[in-house]
Order: sequence, then C-alpha cells, then structure tokens
Amino acid sequence: MHPGLHLFVDISSHGFGHLAITAPVLNTLAGMLPNLRLTLRSGLPEAKLRQRIHVPFELIPGNTDFGYVMIDATRIDREASAAAYRAAHAGWPARVAAEAEFLAGLRPDLVLTNVSYLPLAGAAQADIPACSLCSLNWADLFAHFFGDKAWAGPIHAQMLSAYCAAHSFLRVTPGMPMTELSNVRPVGPIAALGQRYDLGLGGDKAILVAMGGIAHHLPVDSWPRLPGIRWLVSADWRCRHPDAIAFESFGLGFTDLLCSVDAVVTKPGYGTFAEAACNGTPVLYQRRAEWPEQDYLITWLEQHARCGEIREEDLQRGQLGEQLTRLWQTSAPPPPRPDGARQAAEWIRAAGSRAS
Repeated sequence: MHPGLHLFVDISSHGFGHLAITAPVLNTLAGMLPNLRLTLRSGLPEAKLRQRIHVPFELIPGNTDFGYVMIDATRIDREASAAAYRAAHAGWPARVAAEAEFLAGLRPDLVLTNVSYLPLAGAAQADIPACSLCSLNWADLFAHFFGDKAWAGPIHAQMLSAYCAAHSFLRVTPGMPMTELSNVRPVGPIAALGQRYDLGLGGDKAILVAMGGIAHHLPVDSWPRLPGIRWLVSADWRCRHPDAIAFESFGLGFTDLLCSVDAVVTKPGYGTFAEAACNGTPVLYQRRAEWPEQDYLITWLEQHARCGEIREEDLQRGQLGEQLTRLWQTSAPPPPRPDGARQAAEWIRAAGSRAS
C-alpha cells in the first residue's frame, strides 16, 4: 500500500446521516493506513465533523450537492427542489469541467463521495478513481419525485452517468435497491457504537427527541407531563417544559447520548436508525412524506430493534406515553453488527492500492 494515500472525501450536508455513515469508515480506514492523508469537503459545521471523524483532516468548506430543499425534517419543498436541480444542471458540462480542474489540482489518489455525484463526474474527467458510499443516491430520489416531468430526462441521465462513472457504489445496509446503477457493491450496516452513561435523572426515563440535522421544532412546551419521563431536546428550542432538558447539557456526543437514553423520537433516517439499532435503543418514528428510502429503513429496523410508528398529530400533541410503554414491554432483538465500516474501508484500501 502506498504509504501516503491521499483520499478526497465529499460529505453531503443534507442532514447528519451522510456524516454518520462516512465517519466510521474513515476512522476504520485510518486504523488500517496510519499515513492516510484526508482532505474533506463539506458544508457541515467543522466541530460536528471533528466530533465524528477521529483522525486529522484538511477541511475545504463547501457543498457540491443540496439533496432536497426541505420544509422541515419530514417534508420536501418540491417546487424549490425542482428549481434548484434545473439551475444546477443548466451549465452541467462547465460545472463538471471546473470540478475536474479542482480535483486535478488537489491530486488525490482516490475520491469518495457520500453522496454527491458532481465529484464523481469530475473525477472521471480528470482520470482519478472514485467511488460513492450511501444508502441512497440522488438519481433514484430525483426519478421518484420528478421522473414524470418533461424537463427531467436529461438531468436524470446526467446524474446516472456520474454515478455509473464511479468504480463502485458501496450501498450500505439497509439501503435502496439502486437497480439503475451498474456498479453497486453491498456492504453491511454502518454505525458508531457508543458508551452508556448514567444521566443522573434519579430513575426517570430519558427520551431523546432528535429529528435529524434539518430544522424541525416540535411544540414540546405544550406537551402534557408524563410521570417519570424527561424529554431531551435541542437547546436551540429554548424549551420551557418542566420536564425538558437541553441534551447539550450532558456534554456527550450524539452516539453516547443515544446509547444512554431509554428511547429516541425521530424520523426515518439512516444515521439515527442504524445507530439506535446497533446500540440497542428503542425508536419511535414519524414517517416522512413521500421519502422513498424510508420503507427500506423501517423494514430493517422492525427486524433489528424495538420500534414503533407515531402519527404526526400524536407527536405534535405529545401523546407518546402508550407507545413508549409498549416499546419497553417488547423484548429486544439482538443488536446487529455494524460490520459495513470495515467492509467499506477494506474496499477503499484496495482501491487506493490499485490507484497507487
């Protein structure tokens, strides 16, 4: 193996799930390659990146994808998303050429994206090996939301071409089928494992309310009080409910916090679902409107964790007591092994060796 493998990684900032998938792979890879050189590009906060990625890296702030314009954590803005895709592809050849020039100047040995496709197209033009890693891809979601639109065909073709230009798409478990991609390589679940801490609540049960990395403010202030239940919510909410606590006050990273609570209330998303299952934390989830990935995530979660669906109206009113009791009375299945990080890291190491 080349002792100074230079890996360029582009991490989408559409929520925190793309980072939750990528970070364990990079941490595992760094254990295999002590001299690994990492260059990252992401629009996520640097502190959040360094909290998850435990090895040194150079950060280039920026976004090469937007995923979808969101109204909140469960609903997309179709009109704004359509306009953003049309704008992004209006000068597509020029964007690809600029990305190829950027990557050629950076001179990485290998490009990894989760899950932007512009760097894959640029890497192909610059003759740099590349791969992608995720449970979804934007081409499949684009076809779901806009495939029936007259203007969508050329854009979809450009997206597919970029993804297929990569040497491989490492599709994590659970994930969408991705039948239109010819380069899919399945890997197992990817999740960080946390440590359970005593939160010091005197026997009360702690419920983490975490709707992902997209703004989604629930009206916890108006929720009824449930005896023996404490709600852990974001400090940004400035919650005045007498049983609410800002989860930042515990000073724990997200995975350790998730491992230490008695349940999490969330939406279907890879990062939280996979980490909750692998750490044995029960899950209550509100479905996302028309999000095609969620059915694959929910089916997997039902097999590997204590979980239940909560209706939007019940979540808004804080009617969670019966659902939580039902979760805790259910026997817990054995947690799945998050072996996908090592599988993905081994593939990237082998690809880097070939590139060198």
